[in-house]
Amino acid sequence: MSPEPGDHYVLVTSDAHAGAAMAAYKPFLDARWHDEFDEWLAGVVMPWVDVRDTSNWDSDVRLAQMDADGVSAEIIFPNTLPPFFDILAHLSGVPRERATFDRKWAGLQAHNRWLVDFCAQAPIRRRGVVQLLPNDIDAAIAELRWAASTGVVAGVMLPAVPANHVVEPYFHERYDPLWAACVETGLPVHQHQGTGAPDVGTDPIATTIFFTELELWTKRTLHHLVVGGVFERHPELQVVWTEMWGLRWVVEELAQMTLRLRNVQSRYAGQPRALNYSQTFGSAVVDGLSLTPLEYFRRNCSIGASMLPRHDVKYCGVLGFDRIMWGTDAPHPEGSAPHTTDALRATLFDVPEPELRAMLGENAARRYGFDLDALAPFAAAIGPTVIEVAEPLAEWPELPGVVFAAEDPLEALLG
Repeated sequence: MSPEPGDHYVLVTSDAHAGAAMAAYKPFLDARWHDEFDEWLAGVVMPWVDVRDTSNWDSDVRLAQMDADGVSAEIIFPNTLPPFFDILAHLSGVPRERATFDRKWAGLQAHNRWLVDFCAQAPIRRRGVVQLLPNDIDAAIAELRWAASTGVVAGVMLPAVPANHVVEPYFHERYDPLWAACVETGLPVHQHQGTGAPDVGTDPIATTIFFTELELWTKRTLHHLVVGGVFERHPELQVVWTEMWGLRWVVEELAQMTLRLRNVQSRYAGQPRALNYSQTFGSAVVDGLSLTPLEYFRRNCSIGASMLPRHDVKYCGVLGFDRIMWGTDAPHPEGSAPHTTDALRATLFDVPEPELRAMLGENAARRYGFDLDALAPFAAAIGPTVIEVAEPLAEWPELPGVVFAAEDPLEALLG
């Protein structure tokens, strides 16, 4: 049956960003930190224009922008600077010293409490992702359980752990109580691009390299959770990777894992450790993996697909349409907002309606606990129509958002 002219998509963005105006964090800090907060606030500088936009913290402004962009609901990741940070938290590393951890943990908890208040101003349309640190598992679990009790938290975000860090990588069994608590509370774990890099200092070349490697380090966590047996030990754990450029990286990482595992798993070789290097790189954990990397992904993982380019749409069916969630990345200029309908017409115009409804709203509603019936009136008033999205753009707009990248960079290199 063809869609009626009034049939609208419910857009739930799996990737949006918000944060308090920095001075507004103070009431959410424990009083013992107030003097240090005042000193920090006096010297810190907001680094980018979009983190000074009032839509980060003004609920009415934000809802108006969502309405204008056709977005019915949103998942909120951090933006602005939480107390005691000098860069956005999702670009910051894992603390090495206890004193640094204590300060940054206090700052993240202040942001988490501000975020809950902000989401409670529009509970039908807004859910937040609270931030955790991997240094203190007991503290992380306590924060997770508090977050789950609020009713407006969609999940938790952990930074990727850099190689050779004093904090153990995520395949370590010390995290098992945390994974179990995530399953118990129903809160998925999130990783956002930008974390996990080693400390590169302030050298201009090093900081540029940090940017070109932005997603490299975050990808390692996928290997750790699959090959390290975390998904085998915790089959109900759900993990979401958000704002990682496109989908091809997932297919490539899963293919690489599959190839490597087949070289060292005895069940593939036909006899225990058949290859001459199998003894070195194989392990009992690897032999105990009951699924392929792709099967683990389809069971345990999802993608918050902001910045989804046209040339990566072909991978949706490989990973599973039920595992992909559209994101706008608002208010960041590299995302689709405020041109989301054009972005959909540019990238997803030929995706069948049932699969597109899943990617644009149903998957996120299921993952994060939104009520689609409650969102339906918003979609009817502001959402793009099925017919509208199915009409390809006549020409690609000259806009800064990378979501409009028509050319596949790999194909361009191949000529």
